[in-house]
Amino acid sequence: MPLSVVNEDTGRSTTIRDTSSQDRPVDQRSGGSGRMRWIVAALGIAIMAAVVVMLWQRWSGAERSVARERLRIATVEVGDFVRDVSVQGSIVAAVSPTVYAPAEGTVTLLARAGDTVELNQEVARLESPELSSRLRQEQATLEGLEVGLERQQIDGRKRLLGARQAADLARVEVTAAERERDRAEAGRQREVISQQDYDKASDDLESATLRYGHAMQDAELVEDEVAFELKTLELERDRQNLMVAELQRQVEALSIRSPVAGVIGNLSVEQKAAVSANQPLFTVVDLSAFEAELRVPEAYADDLSPGMQVDLRYGGASYGGELRAVSPEVANNEVIVRVRFRDGTPTGLRQNQRVSATILLEQKPGAVFVQRGPFLDSGNGRVAYVVEGDIATRRQIKVGSVSINAVEIVDGVSAGEMLVISSTDAFRAAETVRLTD
Repeated sequence: MPLSVVNEDTGRSTTIRDTSSQDRPVDQRSGGSGRMRWIVAALGIAIMAAVVVMLWQRWSGAERSVARERLRIATVEVGDFVRDVSVQGSIVAAVSPTVYAPAEGTVTLLARAGDTVELNQEVARLESPELSSRLRQEQATLEGLEVGLERQQIDGRKRLLGARQAADLARVEVTAAERERDRAEAGRQREVISQQDYDKASDDLESATLRYGHAMQDAELVEDEVAFELKTLELERDRQNLMVAELQRQVEALSIRSPVAGVIGNLSVEQKAAVSANQPLFTVVDLSAFEAELRVPEAYADDLSPGMQVDLRYGGASYGGELRAVSPEVANNEVIVRVRFRDGTPTGLRQNQRVSATILLEQKPGAVFVQRGPFLDSGNGRVAYVVEGDIATRRQIKVGSVSINAVEIVDGVSAGEMLVISSTDAFRAAETVRLTD
C-alpha cells in the first residue's frame, strides 16, 4: 500500500509508493525442484572436497618433492633381453708367422717388404761357417766309425774261426782217444796189455772229452763277444748318423723358405746383417684369411667363451662373426679376443684396419626389463622408485643381467609400471617423493 508522509513546516502530505506493483505470485509447485538443485550442488561440493582432502593427504604424506622435469622415467617391458658389449678392434691376419734365424750367421734377404711369395719359396739365405764346419767334422767321424765297424767285423770273424777250429781239433782228439780206449779194451780182454795201459787210455779219452766240451763253450763265448762288440759299434755309428742328419737338416735350414703363401711383412733385419740364433727376421702375412682382434674390458672377461656370436661393423657394413679364442691374460685392463668371419672373409680387407664390434653375451626370451640408467648405481641394484601419478614410491627390487641399454629386473616390479631411471640421489632414500611440474 502507498505511504503518506506530512511535512511539519508546510503541513502538506506526500504519498510514497510501495513495491506492491512489482510483486508477482509464486507458484508453489516449483519449490521441490529448487531444493533438489541445492542437494545436487551440495553433493558435488562434498565430492570435490573429499578429492581435495585425499590429494592433500597424499601430497602432505610425501617426504620430499622433486621437479619432474629433472627425472627420466621409463616403462617396464617384457620381451627378449639381450646382454652385449660394444668394443673396438682391428683386422689382423689369421696366419702371420714370424720367420726366425735358425743359426748364427750372416743373412742375405732375397725378398723385400711387400713382395708376394709362394709356399716354400726361398726368401732368405743364411751363411754359417761354424755350422758347415761342424757338419763336415761329424761326417768325418761317421766315416771313421763305419771303417772301425767293418774292421771289427773282420776281426770278429777271425776270432770266431779260431775258436771253432780249436773245437774241431778237440773233437778229433776225442775220436782218437775213443779208438785208443777201444784197442786197450780189446787187448785187456785178450790179456795182451796191462791194466795200467788200459787205465791210461781211459784217462786220455776223458781228458779229450773235457777239452772238447771246453772248446765248444769257448767258441760260443767268442761268438757272443763278437756280436756284442759289433752291436756296440753299430749303435755308435747310428748315433753319429743321427747327429750328421740333424746337422744336415740345420744346414739345409739355412735356406730360409716361406711357411705360407702371402706377402712379406715387416723386416726386422737389414741386408747382410749378422744375426744370432732364433733372432726374428721378418713376418709373412697370409692374405687369404683375416680375423678381427678385439679388446674387451676386463670386467667382461669371465663372461667370454669361444663360440659366442659377434656383429662386426666397418666401412658402413655389418658382418657376422664367431668368437674363436680368448687370451688367458689381462693387459692394460683389457682382454684380447680373436673373432673369425662366419660366412667367409669379405673382400677388400686390410691389415690393421679398425673395426667396431658387438659381442652377444646372453639372450633371455620373456624377460622383464627396463631401460638402463643411473638409478642402478644410486640404489646399488636393490632399490627403485615406482611412479604412480605424481608420487614416486620406494620399492625393493632384484636385478638380474645388465646390458649396455637395459637392466633385467627379476623381482619387485611388473610389466607396465613406470620407474625413475635417472639418478635418485636427490630422493635421499625417502619412502615417497612428490613429483612437481
